[in-house]
Amino acid sequence: MNTPVEKPWILGLTGGIGSGKSAAAQHFIDLGIHVVDADHAARWVVEPGRPALVKIAEHFGPGVLQADGQLDRAALRKLIFEVPDERRWLEALLHPLIGKEITDHLALAKSPYAILVSPLLIESGQYAMTQRVLVIDAPEQLQIERTLQRDQTTEQQVQAILKVQSSRQDRVSHADDVVVNDRDLAWLHSEVERLHHYYLTLRGGQS
Repeated sequence: MNTPVEKPWILGLTGGIGSGKSAAAQHFIDLGIHVVDADHAARWVVEPGRPALVKIAEHFGPGVLQADGQLDRAALRKLIFEVPDERRWLEALLHPLIGKEITDHLALAKSPYAILVSPLLIESGQYAMTQRVLVIDAPEQLQIERTLQRDQTTEQQVQAILKVQSSRQDRVSHADDVVVNDRDLAWLHSEVERLHHYYLTLRGGQS
């Protein structure tokens, strides 16, 4: 008799801008864990040839497409920023598709657990798809410094992004595990490895 293969359980990984979330995710990948990035899923669903892009072009007009048929994100962002109803229309279209994309990609995991990385894990409600939440946290001043070093941006822009993302307190209140990433990369890697060994002992995926 075949025993059903246990599906991996899902860890949600999030953190504010400049917290080191991506560096942590990369180290989990290096340890052999299957990682799905919600930002990538959000890009995949609007690629040319996908139904969502057709609907967006029908709704907003051809001005939201570039000459090569790709979505013109800047043009779309401008349209939805100015009109909340349009933003809601777009979210109602894309959120279920992004959710399905994430679920499909998580289902391909062969590792004992899989990770959903999302900057808006808490805000978007995506944490409902996960069994545990790991927050990579960092003091705000450090977030700003790291982002300025990385992105050639201004402090005002970073502050604006921080305002959109949920507060550190809110994120941490949803967390099962928190890593305060205020040291160097080697230390972050050692913390990821410590958690990884712990996660391997946990059962209770979607059996």
